[in-house]
Amino acid sequence: MTIPFDQAAGRVRRRLPTIAILVAALAFAGLTPAVSAGAHTAKPTIVLVHGAWADASSWQRVITRLRDDGYTVRAIPNPLRSLPGDAATVRAFLQTLPGPVVLVGHSYGGAVVTNAATGLPNVKALVYVNAFAPDEGETALELAGPDSALSADPTTVFDFVPAGPPTPTTDLYLKRSTVFASFATGLSSEEKDMVYATQRPGAFGGLADKSGTPAWRTIPSWYLVGAEDRIIPPNVQRAMAKRAGSKVTEFDEGHLGLMTDSRTTTRVIELAARS
Repeated sequence: MTIPFDQAAGRVRRRLPTIAILVAALAFAGLTPAVSAGAHTAKPTIVLVHGAWADASSWQRVITRLRDDGYTVRAIPNPLRSLPGDAATVRAFLQTLPGPVVLVGHSYGGAVVTNAATGLPNVKALVYVNAFAPDEGETALELAGPDSALSADPTTVFDFVPAGPPTPTTDLYLKRSTVFASFATGLSSEEKDMVYATQRPGAFGGLADKSGTPAWRTIPSWYLVGAEDRIIPPNVQRAMAKRAGSKVTEFDEGHLGLMTDSRTTTRVIELAARS
């Protein structure tokens, strides 16, 4: 039997007061968390920024772990052209994201996130993974210090493209010997070969550009120190982390700790995300 629409509507209207009373009673008893304001807090989006001589695929193992734990992850391209320009590119992307963000930088990517996040209200935490965390006026090359493999004779560390004395736009490629001995320690020979073959060059200007007002002055930060890092020596990392007031974790990894120990890297990122 088909019930006329006006009769059906009347039945629904007669039931509404009963439903309203039931909802009110459940709310009073604290039994309606699904509809209570603020009951569900969404996890922040994790934005990962790679460093020089790498691309977003360097985060692959970390991305898999974060996604398995229910996080939305974006590993975005870092242009590696100039520090102000790279930071502006990342900042423009961050401004498109709704909700809170945990911003993570590796190596030179740390300098980029330090500049990109300044003054952005949706960035709630910074995470540095074997990364530069410069103060205003500092450069990545200066911060690396005399003990860094990057501070040796440049002609023994880099291949210049085009050849000749470097200018701000000169592309710096790591020599195979630098990748194997200093940059990719902890990886297998096959993995080191892949890092060397697929590296993206960093423009000399980006590594030599002076940093602006650092985001870590106003945004809480976490720092993962690689105790075996030969690119950014651990004592340099510890000093930057202390100055930034970062919560510090150390692991016995080299410069590509995000690849050789993705478990610890993920754990630190999630500590920041839960803060």
